[in-house]
Amino acid sequence: MAFFFKSYKTKTTKKYLQDFYDYVFKQIELDIREIGYGDQSVNKKMKTYVNILYSIIDKINKWEDLEMKQKFNILNLYIEIKHNNEKIIDYFEKYSNYLSKIPLNSLTKSVIDHKF
Repeated sequence: MAFFFKSYKTKTTKKYLQDFYDYVFKQIELDIREIGYGDQSVNKKMKTYVNILYSIIDKINKWEDLEMKQKFNILNLYIEIKHNNEKIIDYFEKYSNYLSKIPLNSLTKSVIDHKF
């Protein structure tokens, strides 16, 4: 999601992105409730998830300017990478590139075959 927001923050309206953000987090909240957590636990988990997302957004804001080692360190903060695996960095590079080249409508109009 962080790459999505980074790519489309200047290409679309703030209202649209805010509505998208609200929708995604509403769905996460519903999923947590469906598992059976109570209101207090849901609030704690949602606060944690929002803080993690903001942390990720902050760190990848200048993704293109970072060196490979810095990118690896950022990703390693959030997902456990056992080896200095350049494939995962390459994946996010391609994904970021892909998002920069396609219009937002192609992601929201049920296009199924995305390849990057």
